Amino acid sequence: MTVHAETRPLETPLAGGGPGLTATVEPMVTGTLGAPAIIGSSPIGRVGTLRLLREANQEQPRLPVPAFLIRHPKAGPILVDTGLHPSIASDPTENLGRMGSWFLKPALEPGEDVPAQLRAKGVDPAAIRLVILTHLHVDHASAIADFPNSTLLVTADEWRTATSGLFPLFKGYRRQQFDYTFDFRTVEFEGEQVHSYASFGRTIDLFGDGSIRLASTPGHTPGHQSVIVRLKDRDMVICGDAVYRSEQLEEGSDLPGLMADPHNFRRSLQEIRLFHRQYPEAVMTPGHDPGFYESIPDRYS
Repeated sequence: MTVHAETRPLETPLAGGGPGLTATVEPMVTGTLGAPAIIGSSPIGRVGTLRLLREANQEQPRLPVPAFLIRHPKAGPILVDTGLHPSIASDPTENLGRMGSWFLKPALEPGEDVPAQLRAKGVDPAAIRLVILTHLHVDHASAIADFPNSTLLVTADEWRTATSGLFPLFKGYRRQQFDYTFDFRTVEFEGEQVHSYASFGRTIDLFGDGSIRLASTPGHTPGHQSVIVRLKDRDMVICGDAVYRSEQLEEGSDLPGLMADPHNFRRSLQEIRLFHRQYPEAVMTPGHDPGFYESIPDRYS
């Protein structure tokens, strides 16, 4: 499938910054997956496609699919990832395809999708001017179509990977989810706008005030990025799938079975672990940890 969507480079800082600004973050669980648990934690590290397909035939625990609403005092509401598309509640194959639906076994109750949750929080989905995508895997990009008026940020490496090559689903992508003439902006972690922040080697200060930073955390996918939000008294790192389960913040834990690049994944994970050790009060969100999302507050401020 040829992708017709086009991108433009992101230029920073974006408008909306200001001295000392902080933001709040509201996590949203937007359905669950029944995908093989070995994707997120594997005693042997990365596993092959055949192993994953065999595991998909077995009963699996339900894994949460998160998205995050950032309320920025000047830039307005910002979304990190899009959760599962509302159509999955009635017909998953429309959004994920037959193979994706069989492998992931998604479940979405009415009202769990991001647009419905935003409205319940008093936010018009059309008011979301900025969507930050940690990566373009099917469970993170599923509902891009619901945000046609937003600027969507994705790394240039991620866009190249997701839009090139054969059999994208084997890499975790479904191009129909993001092949729209929307305002896609690509992030390059190179150049004068890139600086280190604490343990993170490459970050971009989105508004030029330190309130929201993008951090390069490749490995799960070639262009994966995480998001660092400055709360009132601490930082929050939305790790995406750079940390699949909370125990991976500790040394010696099993790595995921699904990694595009194990070497880069370990490097990114080490940066996140160092940050966690240096700033134990910081909130670190894993990608799909049931225990974490069962006990989180409605808002971090």
